[in-house]
Amino acid sequence: MTTSTSAFRPVIESLLDTDLYKFTMWQAMLHRHPAAQAEYHFICRDRPQYPLAALAGQVQEQIDHLCGLRYTEDELRYLGSLRYIKSDFTDFLSLFHFQRRFIEVRADGDELVIVARGPQVHVMGFEIFVLAIVNELYFRRFDTPEVRAEGRRRLAAKLDTLHGFAREPARRFPLQISDFGLRRRFARDWQDEVVATLVREAPRHFTGTSNVWLAHRHKLVPVGTMAHEYLQSYQAFGKVRLRDFQRAALEDWVQEYRGDLGIALTDVVGMDAFMRDFDLYFAKLFDGLRHDSGDPIEWGEKAIAHYQSLRIDVSTKRLVFSDGLDVPRALAIYRHFADRVQLGFGIGTNLTNDLGPTPLNIVMKLARCNGMPTAKLPDTPGKTYCSDETFLAYLRQVFGREAD
Repeated sequence: MTTSTSAFRPVIESLLDTDLYKFTMWQAMLHRHPAAQAEYHFICRDRPQYPLAALAGQVQEQIDHLCGLRYTEDELRYLGSLRYIKSDFTDFLSLFHFQRRFIEVRADGDELVIVARGPQVHVMGFEIFVLAIVNELYFRRFDTPEVRAEGRRRLAAKLDTLHGFAREPARRFPLQISDFGLRRRFARDWQDEVVATLVREAPRHFTGTSNVWLAHRHKLVPVGTMAHEYLQSYQAFGKVRLRDFQRAALEDWVQEYRGDLGIALTDVVGMDAFMRDFDLYFAKLFDGLRHDSGDPIEWGEKAIAHYQSLRIDVSTKRLVFSDGLDVPRALAIYRHFADRVQLGFGIGTNLTNDLGPTPLNIVMKLARCNGMPTAKLPDTPGKTYCSDETFLAYLRQVFGREAD
């Protein structure tokens, strides 16, 4: 049922309330592929406690509100203060607003259907906002003082774990944890409370957030470089062979950022295929790699072995882990690698949606670009996504990946 106007509470109140990598990918696409057309699909990977279709009317209202927002002068100044954000991009953002005609929201039985379709530089930004909106509307039914109290108890337990870890012998490289929890957060104000608590209680280990609004608000480092959609888009641009799409995407990134934002995502078609493309040239130009699927210890050992095979001092590189982490898992990975390589940990759902109710496993994925299908073929089979089985089979053949 659609909420009444008097009861309307916006989920999004600032266009900075999104992940940094949306801006960094957006700028690269605006400069290099401004005419690209894209299509993004909302997906729920599990069975929620009540049908998401029941939220369709409220989501419509929230999207209407989102499309009425503009970047403020303060927000543009903040973005412009980031040295890798170029002035022509902030000029573009000063004129930008989301176009309602580019996004469809409807119920199909119990399913919530959301499709963003149009010029990529106009629709790619919808993703994080849509996920935050659906999450917050869904969890409003579970939002009670008792649930909030349980969330604070669990957050305190995480802090106790970190304080206990601080008594361990020092390792070569420090433990650095960032908040990556915007996409699946319980609520905007809850993420704000979690980040504020970590800033206050764990300043030694809590170093940043992917949420640009919260980074600005709490004077933190905004964290992020690229996501799967960036590399997937190059599967469809047609300027290089499919076999070379990763190299083309990495080369454009290098040319765009000239040494900044140097963490490359490795699992669009799997770590082994990525390493075949990540030659000495890229290994020297990028600061490190991000893990987002497959066994993290195995992945990290492969990364270290690859750097060593190229005769690169691995201690100068950084490995970032961001796949389904909680604090104990991050500490276990840290203990395994911390004397050999620089490390970073992005913890998402377990920070911002650990209050008792079961989190939603929702995503919004790039399905097509320039009329062609794209695919994500990571090292965790359940994360594979492609809307075209023929293209997926061809991608497997090109990169030597067997069917899951």
